[in-house]
Amino acid sequence: MAETIISPGVFQRENDISFIQPAPVEAGAAILGPTVKGPVEIPTIVTSYNEYTRKFGVAFQSGSDKHEFLTSMAVKSYFDQGGNTCLVTRVVNGSYGAASSTAIVDAGASVNSPFTLQTLGKGVIYNNVTSSVYGEENTDGSLVSGSSDNLRFDISNVDSARGTFTLSLRRGDDNNKNKVVLESFNNLSLDPNSTNYIERVIGNQVKAISGDGTQVSVTGDYVNQSNFIRVSAVNSPTLNYLSNDGVTVRNAAYVTSLPIAQKGAFQGATGDVIGGALLYNNIAAGNTQGLVGTNYDKVITLLGNADDYQFNVITAPGLIDALHPTQVDNIVSLVESRGDSIAVLDLVAYGSAVSNVATQAQGQNSSYAASYWPWLQMQSGTGKNVWVPASVVIPGIYAFTDGAAAPWFAPAGLVRGGIVGVIQAERKLSRTDRDTLYNGKVNPIATFPGTGLAVFGQKTLQTKASALDRVNVRRLLIDLKKFIGDQANNLVFEQNTITTRNKFLSTVNPYLESVTQRQGLYAYRVVMDDSNNTADVIDRNQLVGQIFIQPAKTAEFIVLDFVVEPTGATFAG
Repeated sequence: MAETIISPGVFQRENDISFIQPAPVEAGAAILGPTVKGPVEIPTIVTSYNEYTRKFGVAFQSGSDKHEFLTSMAVKSYFDQGGNTCLVTRVVNGSYGAASSTAIVDAGASVNSPFTLQTLGKGVIYNNVTSSVYGEENTDGSLVSGSSDNLRFDISNVDSARGTFTLSLRRGDDNNKNKVVLESFNNLSLDPNSTNYIERVIGNQVKAISGDGTQVSVTGDYVNQSNFIRVSAVNSPTLNYLSNDGVTVRNAAYVTSLPIAQKGAFQGATGDVIGGALLYNNIAAGNTQGLVGTNYDKVITLLGNADDYQFNVITAPGLIDALHPTQVDNIVSLVESRGDSIAVLDLVAYGSAVSNVATQAQGQNSSYAASYWPWLQMQSGTGKNVWVPASVVIPGIYAFTDGAAAPWFAPAGLVRGGIVGVIQAERKLSRTDRDTLYNGKVNPIATFPGTGLAVFGQKTLQTKASALDRVNVRRLLIDLKKFIGDQANNLVFEQNTITTRNKFLSTVNPYLESVTQRQGLYAYRVVMDDSNNTADVIDRNQLVGQIFIQPAKTAEFIVLDFVVEPTGATFAG
């Protein structure tokens, strides 16, 4: 409201111009593939490897042995190298369902259920009882079918005077003396008008891929606050549990609707890892970790939604270009259409020759994709030494480069390209091998005595020679487009005037200057004035800006001339 000044005096005003321009939203790696447990086909952010293991698990039983999926190994490598956020999408083969658990109100009753809980994750791994009646405990209170990958719960502190209770979610393999509480929700109520209404506190939403496959549809009124469960039904609501005096229970029957103190577990989930899954170096066209290529189609389409899912590198360890060409091509199309990320591709199966790798690379032509070879031997989470494709470790190399320098530095060499946690490479590459690979657009992983393994190349899979045939330049453009695009979004529907243009220039120019100072650019120029915003452009409701950049190049070929001179020669100063 305008201030009316009538009588003389001093009037002090505040003019806050300290609004902070939003920084780019941090986007980490997107990793697709099978996991032990967790939400099916729903992209899920994790911010640490521990969070990943809680939500998606590590080891699974196949036959008489335990194994680990490449997805898990890739996520671990990413966080070990300094990654901050990872978008994990679980891929499955077949139909998967969640597990449910029903609370009871009377230990003597055969059927009663004030509410029902359901796991957010799907698969038989969540089952730890076989009937609706809780039981199957060992003498120490542990569940016979309990494991670190499933869940159980306790209900305690039931207060009939207030109509509240506590629900604690526990890990399935704990016992009475050593409880592992994952989450705890206090003062829960079955009263829909209460701020502590159980659905409001825990959440009741179900997520599923929409019919056109481009987004996740959500049903349910309350956002899931729990990381592991949701409330699928409240069968005995206690509407307005207390009277207006805040003391008297409005309806005596409400007391009998409250759950009693109890322990609960889950059952009824469906879906499991297919028997005979081919893992690690045994991956085949029709069986890659128990999946087939088409199992990836829906999630690849879904991740094309750049508004909902942001990341700067994507990989799907287990998809091999020579074995699953359709899905690999779809991933390349995905990053090209998004324009804000780069794909790390595996070209050939284990045991391929150098010439086969270079030949396979000729079938790809994109500056938004890069490939690395050979396969690597690593120790899995089960303690076994296994062979994995290079895509398992490369997102971690990118993350390390971002943390140690910036995205526009080459994620290669002995300084930033060293690979930790690797035992050996499938093949120790000679200089001739490295030349063949690099000439064929494949980045070699070299083995150096006393130094270890390092990425020794940074080409994209673009065939045409240009600045964008290098990974550091492509990642520079991704970073610039993300920041500048975010600033431009703030101008949509603003007045097309000099003031608006200057607002854009005052943000973008300092940012590009900072990139130049940090060795990302040699030079730059931003044009947004009358020269490219003529009257006809303005009349079309357009605001045009042009950003000219000269990306800094990397020194990939170091030439040192040693000149032997005769005794007595003088050296020029």
